[in-house]
Amino acid sequence: MVEDLFPSRKPYAFGKLQVGQGHTLYFEECGNPEGYPIVFLHGGPGAGCDENDRRFFDPEKWRILLFDQRGSGRSTPFCGLEANTTRHLVSDIKKILDFRKIKKAVVFGGSWGSTLALAYAIRHPETVSGMVLRGIYLATRADNDYYLKISASQHPELWERFINIVPFRHRKDPVAYYARQMASSDAGKRRKYAYEWAHFEIGMLHLKPPTESELDKEIKSFSFESMGVFEAHYLANGCFMSEGYILRNIRRISDRIPISIIHGRYDTICAPRAAWQLHGALKRAGKHAELHMVVAGHSSSDPQIRKKLVSETDAMYAKLNEA
Repeated sequence: MVEDLFPSRKPYAFGKLQVGQGHTLYFEECGNPEGYPIVFLHGGPGAGCDENDRRFFDPEKWRILLFDQRGSGRSTPFCGLEANTTRHLVSDIKKILDFRKIKKAVVFGGSWGSTLALAYAIRHPETVSGMVLRGIYLATRADNDYYLKISASQHPELWERFINIVPFRHRKDPVAYYARQMASSDAGKRRKYAYEWAHFEIGMLHLKPPTESELDKEIKSFSFESMGVFEAHYLANGCFMSEGYILRNIRRISDRIPISIIHGRYDTICAPRAAWQLHGALKRAGKHAELHMVVAGHSSSDPQIRKKLVSETDAMYAKLNEA
């Protein structure tokens, strides 16, 4: 057990919610039913939630809502690409909050979860009471180049393995090639390419690189098949947002909410530059934002990120109860 995280409590409520277009989402609530609402947005897209995601929050203080996004984890249809865009995922957050009779909540998200949190706060600012964001991804071409070009060059052994199963004629656009293979009718092919996608990403996730056996164990501990499918699907489609959408619309986020940004100094998946840009844009727009750059990689389990997520979430609770 990681001592600086809270114990994982079993949900006091869970179930499925039909959100339209044939999609049904798994959700759960844990912690204190009378506590302050906080909604957890997982990364990927496609990674899904697990019991460790409950552990960043004091279960005595928070009413913790988690759910698997469309096609991810326990939501159905698994790996369903139809009607699966950023606009749909933003709409789903509002539907779940309404279904659970939550008018306002803190939004907590890392990596793709930070993108989704920001897109949601732009679209539904009246329902957001605070934000804790980790590993900022602004879904720009520069962000994607950082991941697939700059960082890949710093991890040549991972990139070589990733690209070696792409035929030479398709190497100008390996993301599109992987996306086609992961949409194959051949289950073995889908799993193979999803595993290799995850191997490339998880291999760069931590400040301290894992051994091959540790990497294999981590990949198989979560929904790597849906993560590979959806990351390729979203990247191939510009995350279904116009270039620079988040920073161009930052003024639509409420002026009244506190925002905490946490980013690993040595993050090789999401560019530290993105966290700096976001913080600057928020401050220029008159928002209450704080930026914390810590000695870590991208993973929420890296010690300095983990500790900061817990302390900043606890500080958020104190701010909201002072207001």
